[in-house]
Amino acid sequence: MRRVEKPWGHELIWAHTERYVGKILHIKTGHSLSLQYHLQKDETIFLQSGKMLFEHYGDGEQPQRTELRPGDAFHITPGLRHRMTAIEDCDVLEASTPELDDVVRLEDRYGREGT
Repeated sequence: MRRVEKPWGHELIWAHTERYVGKILHIKTGHSLSLQYHLQKDETIFLQSGKMLFEHYGDGEQPQRTELRPGDAFHITPGLRHRMTAIEDCDVLEASTPELDDVVRLEDRYGREGT
């Protein structure tokens, strides 16, 4: 298991193979991941605890905002713009394909840029 500190909390990578990755994202109240999309990475998130505002939209579409509660899941396909914002401390289970560096950041409140 590997813990990676992030400005919004941390992630625990508990599985990483050539075919899949399993993570737990801990997002602190009021913090957000960057507005981003992936070129190849395909992932599904499952909110284990807390409350989250999940922003998502396709290229050229209007942003949609969905409040996720424990037990809610969302499939994030390549190209889907998305951002997670914790309304309460959140623990998010993520299962994805293994392209961990496939992140195109569109906005980031912590000054991180690019891919």
